[in-house]
Amino acid sequence: MRCAIVIPVYNHEATVADVVRQSLALGYSVFVVDDGSTDGTYEQIREIPRVIILRHGQNRGKGSALLTGFAEAAKIADWAVTLDADGQHRPEDLPRLLAAVPEGKRPIVVGRREGMQAEHVPWASRFGRLFSNFWVQASGGPAVSDTQSGMRLYPLPETLRLPVRARRFQFEVEVLVKARWYGIPVL
Repeated sequence: MRCAIVIPVYNHEATVADVVRQSLALGYSVFVVDDGSTDGTYEQIREIPRVIILRHGQNRGKGSALLTGFAEAAKIADWAVTLDADGQHRPEDLPRLLAAVPEGKRPIVVGRREGMQAEHVPWASRFGRLFSNFWVQASGGPAVSDTQSGMRLYPLPETLRLPVRARRFQFEVEVLVKARWYGIPVL
């Protein structure tokens, strides 16, 4: 699989460099989309060899950052793995996303975070995840156990053709619903 890693980032100067270095260690091209950060995010990553940094002059939203990264990654790859820059995902889990793709299929694969129902997770986060899962399914989308997970595998041409209108955090929910509507499997 021709795959690239896309990392959208907004004000994560404390964690982004580690996420980028761990991602680069996997041997894939890494695209970081700095979505108008106002902290030291860019300074933390600008001298890391081999990382491809794309920058928005102002914050446009996570969906816009993902689409910017997808458009660039599509020039060299057929698939993009997304990781959040806050360090909650482990880049070394990328092979597990790739392994989930059935032979000859081109699904969106959504990673599932474990322990999200534990008592240490804030109630609002637990409720938000369940609420989002419910609404994705109620909107005709797939039954996914973690619609809020930012660790995903996207088939690039198919995803870029979806008529997703959201450009902020809602993008990740809308893309799942539209994928289902347009016949793209979601795992």
